[in-house]
Amino acid sequence: MIPSSQLADERPSWARRMRAERASRGWSQADAVAALRARARDRSLPGPESVLRNWKRWESGEVEPDDFYKPLIAAVFGIATGTLFPRRSTPGQDAELISRVGMDTLEILARLRASDASTGTIEALEITADRLACAYSHEPPELLLAEGREWLRRISALRDGRLTLTQHREILRLAGRVALLVGCVEYDIEDRRAAEATRLAALSLGKESGDSDTVGWAHEMRTWYALTQGQFRAALSAADAGLAAVGASHSVAVQLAAHQAKAWARIGDRRQVEVMLDRGRATLEALPYPDSLDNHFVIDPSKWDFYTMDCYRHVGEDRLADMYADEVIRSSTTPDGTVMKPMRVAEAHITKGVVAARLNDLEQALSEGRSALGSSRRSIPSLLLHTRELVDVLQDRFPDEPAVDAYCTEVQSLRRHQTKASSGWSG
Repeated sequence: MIPSSQLADERPSWARRMRAERASRGWSQADAVAALRARARDRSLPGPESVLRNWKRWESGEVEPDDFYKPLIAAVFGIATGTLFPRRSTPGQDAELISRVGMDTLEILARLRASDASTGTIEALEITADRLACAYSHEPPELLLAEGREWLRRISALRDGRLTLTQHREILRLAGRVALLVGCVEYDIEDRRAAEATRLAALSLGKESGDSDTVGWAHEMRTWYALTQGQFRAALSAADAGLAAVGASHSVAVQLAAHQAKAWARIGDRRQVEVMLDRGRATLEALPYPDSLDNHFVIDPSKWDFYTMDCYRHVGEDRLADMYADEVIRSSTTPDGTVMKPMRVAEAHITKGVVAARLNDLEQALSEGRSALGSSRRSIPSLLLHTRELVDVLQDRFPDEPAVDAYCTEVQSLRRHQTKASSGWSG
């Protein structure tokens, strides 16, 4: 659900965001201009009065900042330029690619049965791997898992055919990419043993094919597993291993930095939280804008709001956390109200619930918490990690409320399900 305050605001999203970012920090427009001028350093700017007039026009939506000012404004708020000024994605990209290679799913399958590893077949399989990764955020996990495992079996079967060295490497790379997706979904449904085995297989395939992207994401998955299990020091170590394997300028480094920021937030080191958020933002800023914003293994700029929201919620920056939660909901929801990224939206509701509880608004806190539990697509380990934070605040602020006990029972039912499903692997 998009906040009602945004529904009546017809300004461009970047204009609304500029005002929200400024207001959440308690700044006047003159304060924001002073911060912008400090960021500009040795770059020549007009006088403060001129920049203030521009700022007012930007916030009103009358004029969009040019390419000189956009990165400066984003830096003022500690976000990437693409987060504040997103580009429009191109619809129908998969259909265009399939048209280019001239194959649909039935023909791909026919060629796989014939052990055909031609360039066209490999390109079509690449599109299939991308499609599966794009479906991660919203498709029912049972269906996505079944489809992912079947495609993994089909791709792997090509290894038995007659392949050139290049074709063999491409098949290994594609198998690794699909294995990453399968491992993520297995972990979402709490099959930890299978998820870890699949992650290790993806790591091996990435190393064998020389695909640093797959290697990096396999390390990211281990970081995620540790984080959601409350093993925060282990999460820091796993992220360090990933950065050592792929380099700090790789796209997955953004997510590894975000996981480290989240781990430090839970450990309680505020300084390290800011260090890692700055590092991740700087890496994101240096990356080219992604072609696909839906692919789970692509760092889209709006995802940085999601990471930052989590960190600020945990360190008690409630106004900022609430503002980022609104942005996450907005960017994850279509104008007609369809939620495209339900897992992000669920955590945003948890964030708003925590903020409401800290303000002693029990009704709002429970409403937001139940919205999170009602998500149609969810990762149980991640959801439990965050709902536990809301439960802790509710029990601290409202220890004798029956409604709080009822909500805790709902959360506890998820925890019992997790314990039963994951008892076979200790991580």
